Amino acid sequence: MNGMGIIATLIFGALVGWIASMIMKTDGGMGAIANIIVGIVGSFLGGWVASMLGIGGTPNGFNIGSILIGILGACLLIFLVQLLTGKRR
Repeated sequence: MNGMGIIATLIFGALVGWIASMIMKTDGGMGAIANIIVGIVGSFLGGWVASMLGIGGTPNGFNIGSILIGILGACLLIFLVQLLTGKRR
């Protein structure tokens, strides 16, 4: 992955993680780094779930499908973390 690919991944992760944290109402407790990590990991999780359901594959760029799959995956990741840690609102 070249330098621009890394930057694009970080920006995509930040956007997806921030939107997911707003949806899941955890935006007050998460910082920028946590949003980026949740966004990137959530995008991979969402892509994996979507491919298992036969409705898509891994996110592949800045398009509406990739963003939606990433947001859904990040929301799922936040939910699972809250479930495992017992921190639910």
